[in-house]
Amino acid sequence: MIKKILFQSLLILILIGCSNNQGLTQKENNVNNTIDKQVDSVLRLMTLKEKIGQMVQYSGRNIKTGPDSNTNEKEKIEKIKNGGIGSMLGVVSVKNTREFQQLVMEHSRLKIPLLFGYDVIHGYKTIFPIPLGESASWDLELIEKSASIAAKETSASGVHWTFAPMIDVSRDARWGRIMEGAGEDPYLVSQIGVARVQGFQGNDLSRENTIAACAKHFAGYGLAEGGRDYNSVNIGKYELNNAVLPPFKAVAKAGVATFMNAFNTLDGIPATGHKGIQRDLLKDKWNWKGFIVSDWGSIGELVPHGFAKDKYQASEIAIKAGSDMDMESYAYENNLEQLVNDGKIDITLIDDAVKRILKLKFELGLFDDPYKYCDEEREKKEVYSIDNQNFAREVAKKSIVLLKNKTQLLPLKKDIKSIAVIGPLANDKNSPIGNWRAQGIANSAVSLLEGIKSAVSPNTKIMYEKGCYLIPNNYKDKETRTSKLSIADTASILKATKAAKNADVVLLAIGENAYQTGEAKSQAEIGFTKAQSKLLKAISKVNNNIIIILMNGRPMDITWAAQNTSAILECWHLGSQAGNAIADVVFGDYNPSGKLPVSFPYNSGQEPFYYNHLNTGRPNNSHDRFFSGYTDMPNEALYPFGYGLSYTTFKYKNLRLDKTKIKKDDSINLSIDVSNTGNVDGEEVVQLYIHDLVGSVTRPVKELKGFEKIMLKAGETKTINFNINDKLLQFYTGNKKWEVEPGDFEVYVGGNSSTTLKTAFTITN
Repeated sequence: MIKKILFQSLLILILIGCSNNQGLTQKENNVNNTIDKQVDSVLRLMTLKEKIGQMVQYSGRNIKTGPDSNTNEKEKIEKIKNGGIGSMLGVVSVKNTREFQQLVMEHSRLKIPLLFGYDVIHGYKTIFPIPLGESASWDLELIEKSASIAAKETSASGVHWTFAPMIDVSRDARWGRIMEGAGEDPYLVSQIGVARVQGFQGNDLSRENTIAACAKHFAGYGLAEGGRDYNSVNIGKYELNNAVLPPFKAVAKAGVATFMNAFNTLDGIPATGHKGIQRDLLKDKWNWKGFIVSDWGSIGELVPHGFAKDKYQASEIAIKAGSDMDMESYAYENNLEQLVNDGKIDITLIDDAVKRILKLKFELGLFDDPYKYCDEEREKKEVYSIDNQNFAREVAKKSIVLLKNKTQLLPLKKDIKSIAVIGPLANDKNSPIGNWRAQGIANSAVSLLEGIKSAVSPNTKIMYEKGCYLIPNNYKDKETRTSKLSIADTASILKATKAAKNADVVLLAIGENAYQTGEAKSQAEIGFTKAQSKLLKAISKVNNNIIIILMNGRPMDITWAAQNTSAILECWHLGSQAGNAIADVVFGDYNPSGKLPVSFPYNSGQEPFYYNHLNTGRPNNSHDRFFSGYTDMPNEALYPFGYGLSYTTFKYKNLRLDKTKIKKDDSINLSIDVSNTGNVDGEEVVQLYIHDLVGSVTRPVKELKGFEKIMLKAGETKTINFNINDKLLQFYTGNKKWEVEPGDFEVYVGGNSSTTLKTAFTITN
């Protein structure tokens, strides 16, 4: 047990002592009111400078606390000692967080603990699949547990707060940060966002194994124009309310501790300075009580946006809009006090922000014990444990999506005579860790080659060839832009072709490395590099049994591969146990159950692409030659949202409603019989879609409104029920409010968004 620190501030001692004497916890005697009173008492002690200090966040990545620190570092350390900083990001480990916390606790006047934040996106040191990949599991319990394990490792390392989950609805595969979210559908993103928040925060933030979550990026960031990161977002109020905001409202209702605003403009107003969505909507209308942190430098970026003349004005705009904490802009610390003195802002805005920040520190228990997360023994026990590795393998295999399995080539037998494992990603131990890897160790993942070798019989011959070098598509790279391949690639392709020719089956690992997706990793082209395409086509000429092991962080143009190979496994960047998880699926130890959380296009020219689009006045299913579509490629997806095959087959039948006409506040029970018609047990994600035929604003052709992941034994049939109620049918209408409109509805059920099995019902007045 870590000994509790006695604060030197007498009044804080009294406050904490009172709360302990009353025996209050978050589960007893209205603890929220108690915390509010404690916050108010601390606030009354604070000077204006100390209040502003709580609103400042520094990165600690390059700050040394020792005698060898430089002048800039020493200035920052003095600010920490004087209570001029309320939070730090990028400081990890028990040793380092304790060191910085001691600066505050031993030197500052009020001893208000620091809050340590970190980007824990898909694991801390035990790395799970990238969020887009994990979302393909459609398994909410699994996703919640992976977040809870990440929270245990993070909190054991002295960190209190993660900048996750990202719940931006993302429709454009060109956008690099699509890998960080849960895909293109507001309903699915909402469900997964809530699961991740619950995993991080648990049901009690004061427990030492939970951390505060952060919903980001508020709002519209995932719809950046052209898929270019940080770019403008130009959408109307109906799309904003119906497509972008639902996940944020869901996590706000679920009690997410913090929000992060976004880099982008929203219809001309930078999100960081957008009062309408931050203060008016989130804080007032939704009555959310947490605090908003800016994204890195985004308050200062109001200046290059052309929305503020300088950081003085940017600070005024941001605080009025509702941004509570300044991450690395150095705007608030240098301007807020002057703004108050100049009468530009009211002190109540400062007080509101500081109250929200202090509230979280109380909820985390930092006022009781600022070192409660600084237990080195717990750090050694929790971080990168065997149990965590085993669960990472479980999550990874459930995130794999079987896209194609011609002639049932998969699963392979473990005593197969020979396998050629080929590709620039086949023996890559780094790319499976993915981008945004927190404390994940470079080159620590189980590679595909390692996973295959550990799974097959001793008599199976494994041949490995790199095949080519994985060069990111980069307009500055002359080699990528020319038709010539490098001498090294040409030689590697020849070696790989020879190995493929002599193998019973080829596992071809191609796609993207870890750093081709992520922040500032937008790409105009989303296909394979030239060398990979040459490799794929060369091997296809000598072996018909090619299984594509696709490793990537975004939907890709894999049209040629889909038309010319036998099988495709979408394996994303699966994390620490990637190779073992892929082997589990390849050899049938696990029957794949993943479903796509994003549509896969035929070509990047279709982007942004999403299934829940509007119909238009001239839909592409019309017989008129003047229709909304392309003349040089299909208009549908190569692989649609919700798609994923299994080693077994499923049949849907007997779709029925208990009534076909209801009033607005009534509900309908839908039932569907789902059968496993194959020879092996398998999991299926039963998906419910609804089409509102006529509305006061035009409605999508289909919208996901429910799903259930079920296990069916071979030959087994289960009846699945969905309740269709006013909550599912509400949308932001032409009346500028959320409501159900009377009219006719089509309801679809199936294994992906292209299902045609449907029935209908009517809502009356």
